[in-house]
Amino acid sequence: MPRLVLASTSVFRRDLLVRLQIPFEVANPQADESALPGESPAATAERLSVAKAKAVASHFPDALIIGSDQVAFMDSQRFGKPLTRERAVEQLRAMRGHTVIFHTGLCLHNSATGRSQVCGVPTEVAFRHLSDAEIERYLDKEQPYHCAGSAKSEGLGIALLSCMRGDDPNALIGLPLIALCGMLRAEGVPVP
Repeated sequence: MPRLVLASTSVFRRDLLVRLQIPFEVANPQADESALPGESPAATAERLSVAKAKAVASHFPDALIIGSDQVAFMDSQRFGKPLTRERAVEQLRAMRGHTVIFHTGLCLHNSATGRSQVCGVPTEVAFRHLSDAEIERYLDKEQPYHCAGSAKSEGLGIALLSCMRGDDPNALIGLPLIALCGMLRAEGVPVP
């Protein structure tokens, strides 16, 4: 079986990949995550998933490399990682009562053949009409400052939502495992 490399330093993605019970390594992709002018959020997420995988390919010449990126957006507004409490408050206030799309790009790059499989998995997330007090209490209990959209659906953040719609609940956390399993099988990796 070829080496499997996760081109991400995300603890969330690493924890999701562990579920597949396949040995893997982690590499820091050092990729610029800026959107290109006029680029749609979905195109950004998918392009960055490829960029991350290819950024580490020269260090792993005979590996399958997983790249993933997520862009959260509502209309023309994008929501990245807030990094601070103040930004998290701003994001949650903007999203309350609205549906936000979390588009997760996924790439499996075979560095031996140069072949890349790429897809995008959108998840619609409807936020409840949150009061300022609910937002503050949530942030007191769970500091989601490194999560796009300022809420961890796999934690207490689920209480902020009224519903989610998508093909893979893991995509919202950062790594679409259903699509990844199909990509790995296409490369001859037995899953399970």
